Amino acid sequence: MMDFATLIQILDSSIRLATPLLFACLAGLFSERAGVFDIGLEGKMLAAAFLSGSVAAVTGSVWLGVLAGIFASLLMAGIHGLAAITFRGNQLISGVAINFLASGLTVLLGQNWFGLGGRTPALTGDARFGPITLPFADVIAPLPFIGPIYAEMISGHSALVYIAIACVPASAWLLYRTRFGLRLRAVGENPAAVDTAGVSVTGIRYAAVAICGVLCGLAGAYLALGLAAGFGKEMTAGRGYIALAALIFAKWRPWYALGATLLFGFLEAVGNRFPSIEFGVITLPAQFMQALPYVLTVVILAGFIGKATPPRAGGEPYIKER
Repeated sequence: MMDFATLIQILDSSIRLATPLLFACLAGLFSERAGVFDIGLEGKMLAAAFLSGSVAAVTGSVWLGVLAGIFASLLMAGIHGLAAITFRGNQLISGVAINFLASGLTVLLGQNWFGLGGRTPALTGDARFGPITLPFADVIAPLPFIGPIYAEMISGHSALVYIAIACVPASAWLLYRTRFGLRLRAVGENPAAVDTAGVSVTGIRYAAVAICGVLCGLAGAYLALGLAAGFGKEMTAGRGYIALAALIFAKWRPWYALGATLLFGFLEAVGNRFPSIEFGVITLPAQFMQALPYVLTVVILAGFIGKATPPRAGGEPYIKER
């Protein structure tokens, strides 16, 4: 039977594990709302994790590492933008190519730079994010029920965790309360109408791809500098694809994205906490528990792909009529 302290620990871990998924899910949301499908979230996160870990290891500065991660992701986003928007290529193939490119380059450069089999040196001190204690956490901690929730589950996370959560209302405001958000959503639904109104479809789509690059850069930087202590080969472990499944589950809405990614984070946290679970005479092995997030990904894609309606112009290059 799970006690309250164990539940708090699992929920605390869920928030940490959901953070890179939330960044990536919001990244895909902006890109796909503008009509640019992006399978390359995984590759952007991987490139960002590698360069952020490398720069932080060399400079000893975690924030320089974050900036480097954003730069790497923006570079990959620029390649995808050129292929999908300017040259009107197949967006899915472009995204897959980015994933392969990042997978190969990170190992090759990592081995060439550090000679550690594609890994970066372990990060310590100011080279990685430390926990932030929120105000009055020590005072509230002894209180029953509320104390552990605030002091252990809400407080004590790194800066990027709180930035990720703040990105949810910020994204909702940008999409639904600003002129830019209105135009971005319109480009994903009917780009010809937007073009007729004198708004640049290409400019809006490039802006959305750039926002996607920044958010993926934060996701990758968090993996290397917050969740782990450096970069490891293929450390994204399919999180980009899970974020895409969460995006479909969330029906391309920011607040739903928060709930969907927390669900995936919770399943991963449960799998890490309980390597195996017994139900009477039946014992679920560790491999099943670790596969839970990926099983849910398949279930969501099979069950919700027909119910969640993507932007109507998604995946289609826009050709301006003359």
